[in-house]
Amino acid sequence: MSRTRTGMGVKPNMTTVIHDTTVVTGEENAPVHHGASIAIDGNTIAAIGPTDEVTARFPVAERVSGRGKAVMPGFANCHTHFTLTKNRGITENSSYPEQESHPMPVRFPRSLPLSDEDLTVLAQLGALEAIRCGTTAVMEVGANIDVYAREIVDSGLRFVLGEQASDRAHGDIGEPGPFVVNQELAEHGLQSIADMHSKWHGAEDGRVTVGVAAWAPDMCSPELLVRLRELQDSLDTVATIHLNQLWGEVENVKANRGGALPTEFLAQIGYLNDRLVAAHCRCMVPQEERILGESGSWVSFNSAIAARRGLSPHVADLQVAGCGIAMGTDNMAEDMLEVVRTGMFMERVRRSDGRLPSPEEAFQWATSNGYRAMGIPDGGSLRVGNKADLIVVDTRRAHLVPTIRVVSTFVHQGQGRDVESVMVDGRWIMRDGRVLTMDEDALVREADRVGRRAWRRLLDSDPNFTIPDGFDFNTADPD
Repeated sequence: MSRTRTGMGVKPNMTTVIHDTTVVTGEENAPVHHGASIAIDGNTIAAIGPTDEVTARFPVAERVSGRGKAVMPGFANCHTHFTLTKNRGITENSSYPEQESHPMPVRFPRSLPLSDEDLTVLAQLGALEAIRCGTTAVMEVGANIDVYAREIVDSGLRFVLGEQASDRAHGDIGEPGPFVVNQELAEHGLQSIADMHSKWHGAEDGRVTVGVAAWAPDMCSPELLVRLRELQDSLDTVATIHLNQLWGEVENVKANRGGALPTEFLAQIGYLNDRLVAAHCRCMVPQEERILGESGSWVSFNSAIAARRGLSPHVADLQVAGCGIAMGTDNMAEDMLEVVRTGMFMERVRRSDGRLPSPEEAFQWATSNGYRAMGIPDGGSLRVGNKADLIVVDTRRAHLVPTIRVVSTFVHQGQGRDVESVMVDGRWIMRDGRVLTMDEDALVREADRVGRRAWRRLLDSDPNFTIPDGFDFNTADPD
């Protein structure tokens, strides 16, 4: 079954001008242009300014009315796993008590029986949700991404594909136990990254790049991490790692690395650098925050999953230490607007400050900062010469009017469905509420069947697995 649309989402044949609109640049100090137009020529922003000036400059451009709308930078999701849409509604509640004095791992059903075709469907479902919620750039982190890379790339999103390596023979992230190296696993991970880079880096006119991903400090040996750091330099690309995600991870690293904390351990072997995106960073002591900041590393503040786990990084302290802050969804969901709002609220509660961070600052974490963290310096904000990655938001909604302070209103009250159109690299991939690059109805139906079938197989095969309350898989197609 085809779940993509061919010939859709192509570059326009002429310059496009979105006129009589509000243009949110997303740049420092958040300048906003009212009664303005934005011109897109090919894959680049060609002009921003008063409508009469821009339309006069591009008299033969395709004109798109922006009345009652706002044009904004698209969201940059710096840490996600598209295939974990399989766990929606189930593993969000699976955490053990997460305290420094009681470190326990989060256990996911990684053995859920899924074929490559199943994984591809679920990955496409994640891409679909991302588009509908206004995301334009994604760092997808996982192993064997090439299984579904073609299909998610065809969604039209901008990607950093973070193929992930590890070499721990036994145990999962956050689980205690001695570290036993699986050399075959290490070699496979390194080769997979090199193969992905050779195949995908720079593909689709540069819309797709490939990064180097290490799973976590307690899932990788020092030798593997050194080799991954060397590979990052040789490939001249960005890197990422799950860092200080769980107290169990902290305890396991201390036990196996001579008492060093995870960030200390990475610093000792030279893994930290200013092109590294460290995901989570929510189980850190001040000493580690200082070390990470001194390296210039980026932090992906994955606020929605952090809230579900009852943990949060000290964002203000990380900023003071020198870290740049980006944002990501992580597991089960791809709504970056939820991430922005949740992150702003969590950090205000943590600081006991009802003013900071401002909605404009949180929005910048999730847009321009995210693009910079992904190694895309000419994206993430709307300025002349930057990549034409943008979203159009319908501000004539009951929950968004009066739209006096547009970014604040969108961050505080906005919903994913307010995003009407999405453009990436000068291509409309969603227009007037219709996704152009995917057969949405067919994909949603197939993803529902895939998920229900897989969970039914798992529960049928494991009599010790307690069926969660309200679980329903009976409407799935029979095998």
